[in-house]
Amino acid sequence: MKIKKGIRFITLKSVGSYINFLSYVRPQKAMELSYALFSQPRIGRLKKEDLPKILKNTETEIFHHNEHHFQTYIWKGNETKILLVHGWESNSSRWKKTLPHLQKSGSTIIAIDAPAHGQSSGKEFNVPLYAEFINKAVEKYQPEIIIGHSIGGAACVYHQYLFPNTSINKMVILGAPSDLKTLIDNYISMLSLNSKMLPLLESKFINRFNFKLEDFSGEKFASQFTIPGFIAHDTSDKIVAFEEGKKIASNWKNSQFIETSGLGHGMHDDELYDKVIKFLFEGTKAQSDKGLSKI
Repeated sequence: MKIKKGIRFITLKSVGSYINFLSYVRPQKAMELSYALFSQPRIGRLKKEDLPKILKNTETEIFHHNEHHFQTYIWKGNETKILLVHGWESNSSRWKKTLPHLQKSGSTIIAIDAPAHGQSSGKEFNVPLYAEFINKAVEKYQPEIIIGHSIGGAACVYHQYLFPNTSINKMVILGAPSDLKTLIDNYISMLSLNSKMLPLLESKFINRFNFKLEDFSGEKFASQFTIPGFIAHDTSDKIVAFEEGKKIASNWKNSQFIETSGLGHGMHDDELYDKVIKFLFEGTKAQSDKGLSKI
């Protein structure tokens, strides 16, 4: 394990050194290479003929959006619909441990594969495109509830900011980052990139998405929300800092923040899921039908 970590460290530093060299002689190429490394997932793809068991025997639907297509999986239930949005280098099978808890409500559950993940198209992942995928699914399925993990949670927050008047009336965010600037700063630190690279990457986001890094903030977006929110983050999360979840919750007026410990970034825990179910269904007909008031 230590050997593998050492090799990865050397590889990252070598890539960073090459990008730093390019920043002096070919800054445009340095920018494009660094952005590509930041936005192209290495794992998370799924082949139709080799799907994880949890995704087999589901109803599936492919959506087309401009030049892209994305995959959805449906576990049929009652009229209440829940949309699940996974994170970076993952796919819809990440909800395997979550599904049994959500299915207690009898709800119909829909999971979506992100851009460049699962069976969806593309090589590049970015939150604005993910939010567009989410919106297509929301328009079609009309879910009342949306649950996002990690960068999928950030995409849910951004989607709610862009499209506040949809069918969604409750949101659950698990282990999600708030600020794009923080992600970029961590990325630059990981590769030991020089001081030229931050303004180059900033210019890339301005030209590509028409926003500055500091403007893309879940903390800012959530200040506009009126729907109830449930935000949970683990103190031992080594992928997304605990403070990021607190930022999102700090400006979200109608929300609750749950601090967990020892769950890491995955956030899989029976007690946590019981709290999620209570938040989603307490006082509803679905809860009383399933006896969820005892949770």
